[in-house]
Amino acid sequence: MVNTKAAEASIIKGNNYRISILTDRLIRFEYSKKNVFVDEETAAVTNRRFPKVKFDVLDGEDKLVIVTDYLRVIYDKKEFSGEGLRINVSGNYGTTSSVWHYGDKNESLKGTTRTLDNIDGETKLGEGIISRQMWSVVDDSSSMLITKDGFKLREDEEALDLYFFGYGLDYLTALKDFYTLSGELPLLPRFTLGNWWSRYYKYTQKSYLDLMDRFDSEDIPFSVAVIDMDWHITDVEGRFGTGWTGYTWNKELFPSPGDFLSELHTRGYKVLLNVHPADGIRAYEDCYKDIGEFMGVDIKKEEPVIFDIADNKFREGYFKHVHHPLEKQGVDYWWIDWQQGENSGHKGLDPLWLLNHFHYKDSEREDRGRGLILSRYAGVGSHKYPIGFSGDTIITWESLDFQPYFTATASNIGYAWWSHDIGGHMNGVRDDEMFVRWVQFGVFSPIMRLHSTCNEFSGKEPWKYNQIAERIVKRYLRLRHRLIPYLYTMNRRAHVDKLPLILLLYYYEPANDKVYNYKNEYYFGENLIVCPVTGKIDTESGLAKTKIWLPDGEWFDIFSGVRYSGSRELEIYRNLEDIAVFAREGSILPLDVNISTNDIKSPTELDLNIFTGKSGGFILAEDEKEYKTYVESDWAYTKYELIDEDDKQIFKIHPVSGNKNATREKRKYNLYFYGAGSESEFNILLDKKKIDPISTEFDEIKNALIIRLPEISTVSVLEVEIAATNSYSYKSIQGRIFNILNNAQIEYDLKTKVMEAVRKYDSTNSGKVIGEIYSVCDNEYVRGAIIELLSAK
Repeated sequence: MVNTKAAEASIIKGNNYRISILTDRLIRFEYSKKNVFVDEETAAVTNRRFPKVKFDVLDGEDKLVIVTDYLRVIYDKKEFSGEGLRINVSGNYGTTSSVWHYGDKNESLKGTTRTLDNIDGETKLGEGIISRQMWSVVDDSSSMLITKDGFKLREDEEALDLYFFGYGLDYLTALKDFYTLSGELPLLPRFTLGNWWSRYYKYTQKSYLDLMDRFDSEDIPFSVAVIDMDWHITDVEGRFGTGWTGYTWNKELFPSPGDFLSELHTRGYKVLLNVHPADGIRAYEDCYKDIGEFMGVDIKKEEPVIFDIADNKFREGYFKHVHHPLEKQGVDYWWIDWQQGENSGHKGLDPLWLLNHFHYKDSEREDRGRGLILSRYAGVGSHKYPIGFSGDTIITWESLDFQPYFTATASNIGYAWWSHDIGGHMNGVRDDEMFVRWVQFGVFSPIMRLHSTCNEFSGKEPWKYNQIAERIVKRYLRLRHRLIPYLYTMNRRAHVDKLPLILLLYYYEPANDKVYNYKNEYYFGENLIVCPVTGKIDTESGLAKTKIWLPDGEWFDIFSGVRYSGSRELEIYRNLEDIAVFAREGSILPLDVNISTNDIKSPTELDLNIFTGKSGGFILAEDEKEYKTYVESDWAYTKYELIDEDDKQIFKIHPVSGNKNATREKRKYNLYFYGAGSESEFNILLDKKKIDPISTEFDEIKNALIIRLPEISTVSVLEVEIAATNSYSYKSIQGRIFNILNNAQIEYDLKTKVMEAVRKYDSTNSGKVIGEIYSVCDNEYVRGAIIELLSAK
């Protein structure tokens, strides 16, 4: 076990109280009438040994004052009260100071919640550590203690154990210190970042494999196969109870489980089975004799083995005799589908927390690789046991509209890897447009898992929807697998740099009041901002409207190539083909070229999307062995760099550093220079020797120069120098406006008038032309989309 006690020099102790100064903005307050204080790891806290911090103490007979660079604590040394314990928090980012009194309501920017089961639209969220009131408090008084062999309850059940976060508006530092306190984000296995197939449905062994083969034949990649509860026997005799819990393969559906699992592995899938453990192990189960004897129940009387995850002996038998034999057959991981509440029969013990903790620890045992579960959220600290299953949502636009905010806000309590039932779980109505929008969001969410209930009409197979929806969904599912190199690098960043994949805009502009209004817009890793479309299309224009905030700088829409100036609010309009995803100038987005297989290994060929205009870059991270704990020597890094100079742009691919076995010996690259201009001249040097590209072309629609390179060694240096040209293509903008008008269901003569006005547009008459468009076009979506493009740059 890690030494979780704070350094002695950081502890101030008196009669019934103990205060630990962990950082100059994070303080632990304990109060116990029994003078019993906790140094063990808890469900929420794994580490209290922070670097030494400077602070001053004034210790009087009836008053204790503690001063750090940011906080002033005043305490009367009595039982905690609003009058006797207060903290002054220094302002930052131009804000004034704030004062906390013990008992003040914690009004944070919210965190997350246990589940979205049966939710249609919004639901109440718990508190997080990020707050505009400049402080927040995590109450750890009731959580269990983690021991070497399991857990135990607190000796003083009435004791108070609080963590005060006084970070002002420095949200990033608050979040990083939270991870230091509560535990780092574990590294996910690479396969988790691809597409997941899941459905509550009575598949047979043949029908399931046939479905996987059809996905393959239609070039739809998946990396995870999730099999819901019908893998096991569900039709049981009434004397045994319900069939929700089960551990015995239904041989009528799956006659050869080992062969079935082997076939899935051959096709490139990792396999998760669903388990509802609440009913324990009953006499009809294959594993009943072994665990029954182990637990000492009367097997002849068919006494059930009662589920009790808090019992050490049951827990040992549960894994050894129930789960491990199935894993030997080929089951990789488990979906823990606990829906029975928070009562374990033991005060302070949440059975879901125990299930998540022990299943995750068991999944990462020796020779099993990185840990993984799929389960619901069980409170502060749950981020240590990814991945989150958000529950059985209702299929409505309101549910879709809530999920981007819900997903991003979870980062405020460190919960980074939510997995939703993409497309919605149950009820609702069929809506092909809504399904497309849900998939588009899913591709740009932490985990992309299609799922639906057992209704025979509600499957999420793309071909079950109209041809337009089918085509778009297939394209986005392929895009998800192309994003894996980027996502896996962000996976490492989340673990090492303590930055979740998804962060809301206010993390980087905390003093900007405007950004708090854009709850569905978020950073997706270091390079991208995502603006999901969660509302219906206007039927006349064929466009949906989304209001967004674009931060300072220049931004490219990665799908259209259109460049936008930032530091402003704007309305954007998108047809069904795409949502808005922006890359800041200077950023580089790597995409795997392979789109037709389930292979998620280090790519042999990459498209590098290079967004010109400013210096920047990207460091691709790859590892060889996927160790359970982070081993720096296992990782390889390839640096892609863009250097912006007055008259040219220089792009470099640096030699791989670190563990060269973690990447390819050679790799092909296709370079997409957005905004480089069609007339750009360029030179290519490989290890300082000039080489020719395989081919070059200019994409007028995306305003991108494309240079296709031959295969090169990953230890070589490649340099491309491009002469700067006028990168603004008004011809491209006009073409896009023409397409908007062409697709709109409005009068032909009106289209002509609007297009004539557009063709007059230049930098000297922009206001006049926009005014003319307003005067002749009364469809706000068509008008708004045109003005969006005319004013983009």
